[in-house]
Amino acid sequence: MKNANLAAVKAADRIDADYGQQRLLVKRQYRIRNMLRQILIYVLLCVVTLIVIIPFLWMVSTSLKTTVEASTYPPSILPSVPQWHNYADVFNAVPFLTYLLNSILYASAITIGQLFCCSLSAYAFSRLTFPGRNKLFIVYLATMLIPGAVTLVPSFIMMKTFGWLDSYLAIIVPGIFGSAFGTFLLRQFMYSIPRELDEAATLDGASKFRIYWQIILPLSRSALTVLAVTTIMNVWNDFVWPLVMLQSDSVTPLTMGLSIFTSNGTEQFNNVPLNMAASTMTVAPLIIIFLFAQRHFIRGIAVSGLGGR
Repeated sequence: MKNANLAAVKAADRIDADYGQQRLLVKRQYRIRNMLRQILIYVLLCVVTLIVIIPFLWMVSTSLKTTVEASTYPPSILPSVPQWHNYADVFNAVPFLTYLLNSILYASAITIGQLFCCSLSAYAFSRLTFPGRNKLFIVYLATMLIPGAVTLVPSFIMMKTFGWLDSYLAIIVPGIFGSAFGTFLLRQFMYSIPRELDEAATLDGASKFRIYWQIILPLSRSALTVLAVTTIMNVWNDFVWPLVMLQSDSVTPLTMGLSIFTSNGTEQFNNVPLNMAASTMTVAPLIIIFLFAQRHFIRGIAVSGLGGR
């Protein structure tokens, strides 16, 4: 009997040892698969990053080449001697500084107006209760389905009636009163803010506007950053609206100025390095803005529900 119990104990120990080895083997295989999966993801991300960044790097490299180097085949990756004067030549060829200041003015004014109007309407749709609120919001969102080309001619007629053609007002005024996308973005974010804050502020005697200004807005900084960066990019890259509304160089933004610079038929304007230098200076401000705001930008997308969750 004693020998039988001893044999049973040994058999149980062997089973436990075999089970432990199997578990270690499974864990090792899982770690290897997980490591291979992460390596594959990093490789794919690196490939996508290269695909995205190579055109920009090529643009910067070409902007520092001579005309002969830029037209040589096969092209060289780096300039033999960087031609930094190409950037100064752009300012001498066209009123590039005027174009740049106009774009900064348009982007700043429209962004400030968008942030205020969109946040105010988002606060009303998310924190206030009034009859028909949800239906009105759905109708407001439905305006996103209307193509911009449909409203282009009526908008042009309106600007002409107001006497705003070829002026700053034609670009700034239509864009400062908010947008359906901005309102939707901020509304989704404001829903995540606890309503107990509103109730506590109301008990302390705060008005609705004070709650919006001193509580909701500071807590919505990430979503406001997302809207600000998005608005700046849209205004900075907009071409069709300024093309229809503006004619004079004194009110022309960078997008139109770049088009004028590259489409002029003279030999000076067909200079590829100069064109690339102008393009680099057009894109660089957006990259700088995103680098400074990327932390709030990514967090705002994730929390507001636009990150695919």
